Amino acid sequence: MARANFENLRIYQLSEKLTDQIWDLVSLWDAFARDTVGRQLVRAADSIGANIAEGSGRGSSQDYRRFLRISRGSLYETLHWLRRAYMRKLLSAKQTKEIRLVIAELSPTLNAYLRSVSKSASLKTTERNV
Repeated sequence: MARANFENLRIYQLSEKLTDQIWDLVSLWDAFARDTVGRQLVRAADSIGANIAEGSGRGSSQDYRRFLRISRGSLYETLHWLRRAYMRKLLSAKQTKEIRLVIAELSPTLNAYLRSVSKSASLKTTERNV
């Protein structure tokens, strides 16, 4: 399966933007907040792009789709930790809104890309069976 270089994918670029925003904010927190909520938030956000990259290097369409779904799960985990950080007053409403704007663009874009990859794989399977 020929795949676009993952670094050129809009979903990957958005995931990098998201995780860089989060990193910049979390790095300013005190040690306790950084080591608890911050560590989880950064790991969840980093996992989005990491799974896009890893999936693109896998040999099969099925593996690629699986890693894209894992990436989507990491996006939702990021939302959870973002909410926890806001509720614990580690992030302001403005900071949270700025991060949510990136998530609001990334989430439907990732879902559309996953549907596109799934549809492409389904068409190839149908063509082989004809």
